[in-house]
Amino acid sequence: MKRKLILIVDDDHRGLKLTSDLLQASGYATITAADGEQGVKLAKERTPDLVLMDIKLPRLNGVAAMRALKTDPKTKGIPIIAVTAYAMRGDEERLLQQGFDDFLAKPVDIHMLLDRVRFHLHEEE
Repeated sequence: MKRKLILIVDDDHRGLKLTSDLLQASGYATITAADGEQGVKLAKERTPDLVLMDIKLPRLNGVAAMRALKTDPKTKGIPIIAVTAYAMRGDEERLLQQGFDDFLAKPVDIHMLLDRVRFHLHEEE
């Protein structure tokens, strides 16, 4: 069976590597991008099964990158999870209203991350 592909977009290189390593150890294939522009480009080229998108990104922020993917017929069906360290009261609701499929606050709880990934990829534990 082909491994599910997850695109991780984050400008925090250490967090990017940790998330990628965790997902790979859990049986997923990963690709990474350090800014929103690169994330959109990779998503359109590789059509991942899921995207983990940081909000505060250089070149193109996470909200703009998500909108670019949600308005493209090739990528509009890909679930996109917002991941942010700037989790203030009301942020989750605001990000979901803007079009994200889910929300995770940094620092990300490993079990919560894997639960949300499995949920959006329609996998049983």
